[in-house]
Amino acid sequence: MPPTQSPRAVRKPSVKRIPVTVRADGARQVVLTGDFTAWAADRLQMTPATNGEWTATLELAPGDYQYRLIVDGEWRDHAESPERIPNPFGSYNSVLKVS
Repeated sequence: MPPTQSPRAVRKPSVKRIPVTVRADGARQVVLTGDFTAWAADRLQMTPATNGEWTATLELAPGDYQYRLIVDGEWRDHAESPERIPNPFGSYNSVLKVS
């Protein structure tokens, strides 16, 4: 009979809650999409806050993630993102680092 593993022996990476805030003045809808949603255009709707800001909270394991915004159906950069890398479509993906 094979040995059994105790539940403690299987370690899952710790997931962290990461708040994301973007500015999209006058927007009716903002979607946050990236490799953490398989680039789904409708999976992570952001919530309107105040002064043109939109918010969402991600639950991610440590690592680097690429993402973009879809504002009223149009793909956009996250202007406040400190790090970006070129994508194959001639624009840039923002990079979110979770430690």
